Order: sequence, then C-alpha cells, then structure tokens
Amino acid sequence: MAVNVPRIKLGSQGLEVSKQGLGCMGMSTSYGAPKPEPEMIELIHHAINSGVTFLDTSDVYGPHTNEILIGKVCFPACCSLSFAISGLEILLLDIQ
Repeated sequence: MAVNVPRIKLGSQGLEVSKQGLGCMGMSTSYGAPKPEPEMIELIHHAINSGVTFLDTSDVYGPHTNEILIGKVCFPACCSLSFAISGLEILLLDIQ
C-alpha cells in the first residue's frame, strides 16, 4: 500500500520536502543508550519508502553519528532526500 506524504516548499529557494520528517536525535542520544545501528537503518529505510524525504539531525549528538548513519542508508542507493543538519547554523543539502 503506497503512502502519499504531502510535500511543502522549504525556504525561498524552491527546496521541496515531505511535510512529515524523521527526527534522528533519539537514534544516538537523549533517550537512553544509542539504538542498534541495524534497527535504525531499517527505520530510516522505512521512512524513505513511506515517502519521508526530510531527515532532521545535528552534529551535536555525536558528533556526526547520525549523519554517518544516514549516509550508510542513502549513498549506497540512489535516492533524493533533504537533510537539515544543525549546529551553529542550518545547512540544507539536497542530495540527488
């Protein structure tokens, strides 16, 4: 069963993302011990396959722990996602 996740423009430069995002903080910190990597990879795949294209993370959690995890999911396959990576400033990357 296909899921239709609504999309929205983010900012003024035309970047379009899913209205629903996946917050990644709890994958590596804040809610107990870091979660098992294979389970988090499965969760990210599920989100992407469900139409979620906005993954929210920060290098404060690791540093770079969640970004590396997301990279293990995204870069072996060809997918289009948008990331909000926050530190002192927000950087938006549209990876095609």
